[in-house]
Amino acid sequence: MEPSAPMTQPPMETQVVPSDSTAKIVYVLYLLSLLFGVTALVGVIIAYVNVGDAPEPLKNHYRFQIRTFWIGLLYSAVGALLAFVMVGFLVLAFAAVWLIVRCVKGLKHLDRREPYPNVETWLW
Repeated sequence: MEPSAPMTQPPMETQVVPSDSTAKIVYVLYLLSLLFGVTALVGVIIAYVNVGDAPEPLKNHYRFQIRTFWIGLLYSAVGALLAFVMVGFLVLAFAAVWLIVRCVKGLKHLDRREPYPNVETWLW
């Protein structure tokens, strides 16, 4: 009887999702919140869950995303309150453009694997 070759199993699939995909999902959820507001809440929860154990460049993005949520909530609340005097619609339009710009810039830096340059900014 010939010795048989050792049986090898195919390698098990490991994590196939790149580590920055969760941060990308948060940016996409924020953009979707312009149509479905609840997705921003889901996004900020994901950012809070992941900020603690993320590597530094990703931690930077999660902090930026958390700040984006809270500042965006403030801008939206001010816009909603001012909507009674018609100025609020301009504030709400500004908040929508502001959110889009922040998410697009965040995605751009994330694709380049760079931290966001100024996490503390209230504008772009």
